[in-house]
Amino acid sequence: MDKDTIKAHKISDEEYVEILKILGREPNLLELGVISAMWSEHCSYKSSKKYLKGFPSKADWVIQGPGENAGVIDIGKGMAAVFKIESHNHPSFIEPFAGAATGVGGIFRDVFTMGARVVASMNSLKFGDLKDKKTSKKQKYLVKGVANGISHYGNCVGVPTVGGETNFNPCFNGNILVNAFALGVCKIKDIFYAKAEGEGNLVIYAGSKTGRDGLGGAVMSSDSFNEESKKLRPTVQIGDPFTEKLLMEACLELFKTDYVVGIQDMGAAGLTSSSFEMAGRSASGMKLYLDKVPMREDGMSPYELMLSESQERMLICVKRGFEQNVIDIFSKWNLDCAVVGEVTNTSKMELFWHGKLVGSLPINELSENSPVLDREVSKPKYLEDIKSYKFKLKLGAKELFLKMLSNENVCDKGFIYEQFDNTVQTNTIKSHGKSGAAIIRVKENNALLAMACECNSNLVYINPKIGSALNVANAARKVVCAGAKPLAISDCLNFGNPQNPEVMWQFQESCEGIKEACLKLNTPVISGNVSLYNETDGVSIYPSPTIVCVGLNADENKAIFSHINEDRLKFYLLGDTKYDFSASLAATVQDNIVAGELKEFDYEKELALWRLLQRANEKSLLSCANNVGIGGMAISLAKIFAHSTVGCELKTGFEDEALLFSQSPSRAIVSLKDDEEFLKLCEEENVKATFLGFSIQKNIFKLDKIELTLDELKKVYFNSFRDIL
Repeated sequence: MDKDTIKAHKISDEEYVEILKILGREPNLLELGVISAMWSEHCSYKSSKKYLKGFPSKADWVIQGPGENAGVIDIGKGMAAVFKIESHNHPSFIEPFAGAATGVGGIFRDVFTMGARVVASMNSLKFGDLKDKKTSKKQKYLVKGVANGISHYGNCVGVPTVGGETNFNPCFNGNILVNAFALGVCKIKDIFYAKAEGEGNLVIYAGSKTGRDGLGGAVMSSDSFNEESKKLRPTVQIGDPFTEKLLMEACLELFKTDYVVGIQDMGAAGLTSSSFEMAGRSASGMKLYLDKVPMREDGMSPYELMLSESQERMLICVKRGFEQNVIDIFSKWNLDCAVVGEVTNTSKMELFWHGKLVGSLPINELSENSPVLDREVSKPKYLEDIKSYKFKLKLGAKELFLKMLSNENVCDKGFIYEQFDNTVQTNTIKSHGKSGAAIIRVKENNALLAMACECNSNLVYINPKIGSALNVANAARKVVCAGAKPLAISDCLNFGNPQNPEVMWQFQESCEGIKEACLKLNTPVISGNVSLYNETDGVSIYPSPTIVCVGLNADENKAIFSHINEDRLKFYLLGDTKYDFSASLAATVQDNIVAGELKEFDYEKELALWRLLQRANEKSLLSCANNVGIGGMAISLAKIFAHSTVGCELKTGFEDEALLFSQSPSRAIVSLKDDEEFLKLCEEENVKATFLGFSIQKNIFKLDKIELTLDELKKVYFNSFRDIL
């Protein structure tokens, strides 16, 4: 095969030699295309999988860890929660509406493929600079397109978008991040897995017809951007949420029968990845009759059918003799359905076109010998340049406070989340707009689930290991502040070009931080995704591991909110406040810098805070709780009172007013009526509790020297983002 064709498929010389060794011959074009997709960074994780080994993934409540379409945890009384987060970064930058929409659709399918009804979704979004004249127009276009795409798909399918985060940083000017999360619930006994086994069992295609949209999508997502990337719009898939809704209902109906052996969503690399994964998990073989695949366009070739990433499609292994029953179910829901293959015992993927064998590939050999790259790692030189930074307050406390409150990384993002339906299915207890974790009820077992996103890229930029550990802890602390026990996480690891040794060092260190935090905090990783090559014209994004933590409270009445509507409540700051300004919002807003060094994280202090909040919640002592994160306690309090109907007069006792904006970890703000029993718990758990003052029935927000009316606070908080857009 000529070198240009091999190069066009992103196959290296070394990889091609391995292909020849495995096959014992030259591949034809179809086979090369299939292997190219399977061995792409997006599908094979060839640069990252060596670092993913060792992630804690087991606990008594973990039913399914990494390796399936989504992870599964036990949430009591025979019920399970199924969840995962993954990226759709490259497509969303090229075509924001379609890219974001199909990212949502893809993660929905990963969840309901496991047998669960999708009951909640969230998104972690990263955009570039909204204020710079050179970038603002493009970034505003991307913000609006992504928000529209997410709302269009989720609202049409009928899944509430209940939470998430949106951040802005110039490092994302050339590569935005769109990470989509979905959670479903089902009975433990009804969980389905992706496998194709049992010689003679049939392989059925169901869902939308296959077109040429998305061709090369997995390979495209495994490369950096440059000026030529503008031509990649045809590689972005086009989704249809109404078909997705029908597909979900048809699959959930199918799961009530005993016809199904296994089922797999056709995601990245389409029919290629779904068929190889199903057969590979069972060490089986498979025959696919590609001319039987329902097609949307005329003249499609086997190459196009295997690599198309058309949306809303499933591959199902069905017990022989029940194929017509399955077809009848999908026909009832007005969906295409056809027998396209069968399970064999050959361990080969045999591809037929009108009765002729046009491709034959060994499944296990290709999977087992997929590339594992040992890329060079090198500690970034910039770390030496930034570590000496020390924050010094140059502005008045009120001036800095207002600048931070109006900053696009703090102020209310109502323009975005108001487009999302957050109440459909009537399970939502707390959603977008309120700080901290989102909360839903599970009607089947009267429990509540809390879920929270965290991706502070600035922290990871200055110390990938500690910064990533802090992301895990911050996500889990939000869950605790919502009244739930953190059980597990799903992660989406967004990094730059893996061919850059400094990026691979960041990735290596980040993985170590996540491993350490999940082990110490007992929050195993049960699912996730890696997105590399987030680079344009040689400039990589900041390392951005997105963490979603999911937690449980068996009592749905024990939710804790992050706002109040009552005066004379006592407010306390929990935890130690130190001079922690490295990679802080205060440093970014005042000095326009991301710099400094992070201190070692104290897991015991974090766990003590969790125990305190959980014990206080069991005794129903807390009126509200809010994690102290970006912007420090001043911003945490501002968010509480922006959503409250009462004001406050609070004093910290800090000698240095800069500490109002410190981002020391392992802290929370709580309010309560009677503090006697609570303070005993604080003493028992050795958690410092600083009395701040009371909520009052006045139109005032007063925190030390910061004083403004509640109306002024709300105006800044709720209007600033709309003014920027």
